[in-house]
Amino acid sequence: MLIKLINPNTTSTMTERMGDTARTVAAAGSKIILATSRSGAASIEGHYDEALSVVGVIDEIAQGETADAYIIGCFGDPGLLAAREITASPVLGIAEAAMHAATFVATSFSIVTTLERTRIISEHLVRSYGMQHHCRRVRATDVPVLDLEKLDSTADAAILAECQKALSEDRAEAIVLGCAGMSNLVERLQQRLSVPVIDGVAAAVKFAEAIVGMGLRTSKVGDLAYPLPKAYAGKLAEYAPAGLKLRDNINLAALATAVRS
Repeated sequence: MLIKLINPNTTSTMTERMGDTARTVAAAGSKIILATSRSGAASIEGHYDEALSVVGVIDEIAQGETADAYIIGCFGDPGLLAAREITASPVLGIAEAAMHAATFVATSFSIVTTLERTRIISEHLVRSYGMQHHCRRVRATDVPVLDLEKLDSTADAAILAECQKALSEDRAEAIVLGCAGMSNLVERLQQRLSVPVIDGVAAAVKFAEAIVGMGLRTSKVGDLAYPLPKAYAGKLAEYAPAGLKLRDNINLAALATAVRS
């Protein structure tokens, strides 16, 4: 099984960190290949960063060998639905995967993320994924994403402190880590907190293996059908659906003709 883990930001060291986590939990028959976006921001910490990162995600799905499943390695799940449109292979976002995993092992969880602005974005995702009854609170540490990469950073201590507050103040029964750059902290935090600590990268890998193992593919009926062929203009002309390389070797123009007939 081939699983492609895509980092939507351009920081390759973060990709490698996610890759270490993914390979640790992957089954013996799973091969994890890593991809770092070649366009976009060094870190994704707002709506603007997310919006511009989607092109990089699309690029990584449209190029190279077709994977059995794709994982978007950013807790904002940028471009998730767009990515699902262009391939029948399952595409998983780490935020959605982490929240679902938390509900299997606890009746409540709190999310511990980075900046205040990303806390608000995570709250949007909680509502979008229907997790309001499970998520007690989303907590910000005010730690910039790139600080997670610094050896002399106090990020680990700040994350631990916020997790402890989640248990005492929110009465959460599990912790969801709200940034892919935190994926290396799971074991240490679980030892200190004695509750399930869920990282979305690991959760997405195991869900991807299960979904592919069940023989499931992304539905191409309804809103996740392949994009409709049409012209695109300006800088995005090359992303016109009619010319986009789909991950199932299906020509969109031929598909549209077949549907009309």
